[in-house]
Amino acid sequence: MTDLVSTESPRTAAGSGARFQERSNRRYLFLAIIGAILIISILVDVTTGPGDLTVGMVIETILDSDAHGIPMEVIVWDIRLPIALMAVLIGAMLGAAGAEMQTILNNPLADPFTLGISSAASFGAAIAIVLQINLIPIAGPFLVTANAFVLALSTSFVIYAFTFLRGVTSETMVLVGIALMFTFSALLSLMEYAATQVQLSQIVFWMMGSLSRASWTKIGVCLAILGVTLPLFVWRMWSLTALRMGDDKAASLGVNVKRIRVEMLVAISLLASTAVAFVGTVAFVGLVGPHIARMVVGEDQRFFLPFSMLSSALIMSLTSIVSKTITPGIIYPIGIITSLIGIPFFVSLILATRRANWR
Repeated sequence: MTDLVSTESPRTAAGSGARFQERSNRRYLFLAIIGAILIISILVDVTTGPGDLTVGMVIETILDSDAHGIPMEVIVWDIRLPIALMAVLIGAMLGAAGAEMQTILNNPLADPFTLGISSAASFGAAIAIVLQINLIPIAGPFLVTANAFVLALSTSFVIYAFTFLRGVTSETMVLVGIALMFTFSALLSLMEYAATQVQLSQIVFWMMGSLSRASWTKIGVCLAILGVTLPLFVWRMWSLTALRMGDDKAASLGVNVKRIRVEMLVAISLLASTAVAFVGTVAFVGLVGPHIARMVVGEDQRFFLPFSMLSSALIMSLTSIVSKTITPGIIYPIGIITSLIGIPFFVSLILATRRANWR
């Protein structure tokens, strides 16, 4: 019996290791595939619009700005490429925020939009636009972004405070988030009523979402925000994966549950508020992207986080393309399109959660 155990255990361990490596390789392949699709989508996004542009011409102009003359350089480098890259970066930011929000709250229905964080950020922006109230005195030219961040962060901690109440379930947290979303929507309506015509047009921009104000400066800021938050997510990958097993299990493995939740909420608020400050409210992207990632690569943060970012970025890129192709000559707000895409996913997640609870 002892010999049998000693001879079979290494085989079993080797078999398990081989299966694990096979799953990992398959997940890396999925990441490579969606990354390639995203690159193609970016090129199509730059190509789409008025004018007879081809993918080949776009690639040549990106590699050499003088390849097809100044008009082509202006179209690609000054107009279309910033919009295409901004769509990808905003999608990645919302995907990361949604993935980690779902992780720390153990709720697949959580994301910055459904939990009211985006609405809070929009209200913070409206305060800056209409009342010129500066919640961070040193914000200076970043008044709108700073106000959006403060309101988003405050809402995140309100949601986090509810997790300490006895008997609170994940469904209750979603209901609290929806209540906050409607609360800030009502306050936003008050700001609209008191706003001038110019201010009202700016607020409507936040509500509908638009990539039309993309610029290389904003792209740089988005890259900087991702550069600050992603190292934290990578550093906490193991702890976040352990958190999916439950608070008690994660704590037994040495994870400081309270600290990691606070860290993630700060990072999530920074990502969500910056995204809202630059392009307005974009619904459901932070919900759908992580949901797709969970179905394809599972909960392991090594694959779940990057796939959530890539899938959300792809959704935003495709949304940018669709917004320009529905009606020639008209660019529709991206927030409307993402809502139409996200609502069926949201309903399916609710039904899936109900079925799981009844089992």
